[in-house]
Amino acid sequence: MIKHLFPTDRSKPGRRKPSGKTKPGRKRNVINRLIERDMIHKISYDEYSNKVRSLYDGPKGAMLKTFSALSGHEQLGERLIRERRFDVSDARQLLDVGSGAGQIMRHLLKFSHPSANIVGFDLSAGMLRRARQRIKTDRPALLATNVLHLPFRDEVFDCVTCGYVLEHLPDANAGLAELCRVMQPGGRMLLFATEDNLGGAWTSRMWGCRTYNREELLAGAASVGLHLTKELWFTKMHKVLRAGGICVELQKQS
Repeated sequence: MIKHLFPTDRSKPGRRKPSGKTKPGRKRNVINRLIERDMIHKISYDEYSNKVRSLYDGPKGAMLKTFSALSGHEQLGERLIRERRFDVSDARQLLDVGSGAGQIMRHLLKFSHPSANIVGFDLSAGMLRRARQRIKTDRPALLATNVLHLPFRDEVFDCVTCGYVLEHLPDANAGLAELCRVMQPGGRMLLFATEDNLGGAWTSRMWGCRTYNREELLAGAASVGLHLTKELWFTKMHKVLRAGGICVELQKQS
């Protein structure tokens, strides 16, 4: 049962900071700029969200499980949690942001406490159906909703995983502020984001998303109350090469 997660008055989900539309302030590499798609800043957010929902509801979304396996991200993400570099074993209220095809959800089910309450959401109802088929259990509650307008009351979750969702927001701070709102003081977040490098530019081309500068993203997170506790790397080689995108643990101020 997850009724305790929602506010008594559903019309008042809690405090949210404005989700102003901002453009990235950094100068990008010329090649990256040519490859990366900038659709998110050229159309309204509502129109963009509809395009994203349609993309993930369709054939590309159906192939996401295969893409994740071929890239190795799913296996490497499991290793982070299995080795407790991001520890979910003590969490009791977990939120999986942008659950997609259930890539991270599978790890949470496997490595969290058996009595932990797990909730996942995604913009795409089609992806949630694929996630449910994949995890083969009714244990996690799955909701179709937008990260900018979460239906949960304040300070519910002590653990949040957010895998490649901020790329679909014109302003990362708006999404991070909303996630911070629903996190308990001291709660931790595992955040994956697409970095503004050549690999990230190709990801942008494939999925119609944007990329983020690491320093700017972390500064924005700190500005809404989520502070870096550690940078995470899939392997030592990823750290040496500064590859694999942005992977960090953030914590809400107590």
